[in-house]
Amino acid sequence: MKFGHRGGNQPVQDLQSKKVTITSQNHGYAIAEESLEQTPLHVTHRNLNDQSVEGVKHRDLPVFSVQYHPEAGPGPSESLYLFEEFAQLMQERRAQHAT
Repeated sequence: MKFGHRGGNQPVQDLQSKKVTITSQNHGYAIAEESLEQTPLHVTHRNLNDQSVEGVKHRDLPVFSVQYHPEAGPGPSESLYLFEEFAQLMQERRAQHAT
């Protein structure tokens, strides 16, 4: 990235729900989307200012990531769904291994 993403006003869209969240960011690198073509990862979030990749998810494993700081919460609870999804994945994994 030429200048990076800095500050608490970066609009990011969840590509599944189409919801836009105003995020807090501080990074100078981004994933080149074409580098994901031969991997089990797919893009889940996109920065609306420059269309850069802001989130990825594994197609088969319970793994996902975002490039911004959802814990910073520039909105009231806009990114809470990410933590809820993580907790749900952990509960499902625990149930799979309990038997």
